[in-house]
Amino acid sequence: MQFRAPLMIEHRLIEKMINIINKIINQAESTHSIDIRTVDVIVDFIQTYADKTHHGKEEDILFKDLSEKRMTDQDDRLMKELIEEHVFGRRIVGELVDSKKEYLNGDMATQKVMLEKLKTLVNFYPVHIKKEDDVFFPASMKYLTNQEQEMMLNKFWDFDRTMIHLKYQSVVSELIRVFSKD
Repeated sequence: MQFRAPLMIEHRLIEKMINIINKIINQAESTHSIDIRTVDVIVDFIQTYADKTHHGKEEDILFKDLSEKRMTDQDDRLMKELIEEHVFGRRIVGELVDSKKEYLNGDMATQKVMLEKLKTLVNFYPVHIKKEDDVFFPASMKYLTNQEQEMMLNKFWDFDRTMIHLKYQSVVSELIRVFSKD
């Protein structure tokens, strides 16, 4: 199996979520209301799955390994651009979280901001994914031997095994923080 296969499989799930987010946006625009619990689910998915799990493998494993290779200037620029896009995605999700908090504190105008942030994500992810699937992943194949790709796949599997533990350690820590205030 090529190293890019698990990353591309993850892209398909992210695309499904983006399609769902688009439907949520359409529903919210027609009803003039957004379900905050749905926003929480979207944020959790993007932060945990798309960013920590998927982008984590890209940045901590693939990009790190490729940064040790002598890549063409074009491929190196593209990798740096993808990293900047990951940072952009994190910023948009952070702004979505902030606007949700403001909404919960009574600022009804932030519902519009939440929808704008969701629209930004819907427009961002398909372009980003296409760039990785169609341009960067194929270009990066030439820098990795079959043995290096196999080792990378093993790193991906190890990375995934730790994610559920990190996720739920975070959940418990957050609950402890919330309930220690009482």
